[in-house]
Amino acid sequence: HDDFNRWDASQTLAIRTILALVENRRRGQGWTLPESFSAAFNQALTAAVDPALLAQVLTLPSEGYLAEQMEVVDVEGIHAAYHFVRRTLAERLHDSLLATYETLQQRERDGYRIDAIAIGQRALKNVCLDYLMQLDDANLRARCLRQFRDAGNMTDQIGALVPLAQCTGPERVAALTEFYARWRQEALVVDKWLIIQATAPLPGTLATVKELMGHEAFSLRNPNKVRALIGAFSQANPLHFHATDNSGYTFLADQILALNAFNPQIAARLMAAFTRWRKYDPDRQQGMRSQIDRILITPGLSPDVYEIAAKSLER
Repeated sequence: HDDFNRWDASQTLAIRTILALVENRRRGQGWTLPESFSAAFNQALTAAVDPALLAQVLTLPSEGYLAEQMEVVDVEGIHAAYHFVRRTLAERLHDSLLATYETLQQRERDGYRIDAIAIGQRALKNVCLDYLMQLDDANLRARCLRQFRDAGNMTDQIGALVPLAQCTGPERVAALTEFYARWRQEALVVDKWLIIQATAPLPGTLATVKELMGHEAFSLRNPNKVRALIGAFSQANPLHFHATDNSGYTFLADQILALNAFNPQIAARLMAAFTRWRKYDPDRQQGMRSQIDRILITPGLSPDVYEIAAKSLER
């Protein structure tokens, strides 16, 4: 009970802090992260707490969750504030994060275990690594790549691959290439590989997604691959899906119409990303509305897709 309260308090504090920054940005005010916020995180990090709980406490609420807390979603504001908080915490808590990471990584080297404590320690270690990777530091990237290559379990390999896939250095390409070469026969692991690339906040992610549609690992006729690539992009990459040039909306509508012909159920499921259009600013509303309209007037539209598209326009 105590544990839940601790986690709940940390989430509430994080939500309040990030949304306050979003509001400051909207008003054109400068940003500072309250010292009390990083102090609370530092205190948690150095307390003798269950590592699994600590991993949860240190994990910020997602951009999607933050969007749900707003009357009108500020896509760029949330993204910028979320990353500002992560980077500032990484700068201020660098030594504690690194010490915790090193201690837990050494334990992993001493022998792989799958009991609850070891699972919690791995989760915490990877949260620390993810924070540290917010700093543009070649040594930390090398460390992350080392964990990726030496990992004796999938948790640690994915824990290193995610931050590597979100940085722009050569390590990114190396890790993604090596991971696919090693796991290409494992369908579920390949799905994860697609999701990681589809949800990266890097510029050019939509181009990457389009490129991956031509990759041997992808088929529009395989529902799991569609969910992993197109579904993840539209549902879990708000910055790029809601790009101001409407490229994300056009891309999704194109895929829905392509799928409508042979898998209307999956096409209908992808429509979900358009159904919240009223939560956004007028330009984005317009962008989503025009794609919904375009879908609705398509000849031969399946009842599944038609129903969700039509319903989303009803008041």
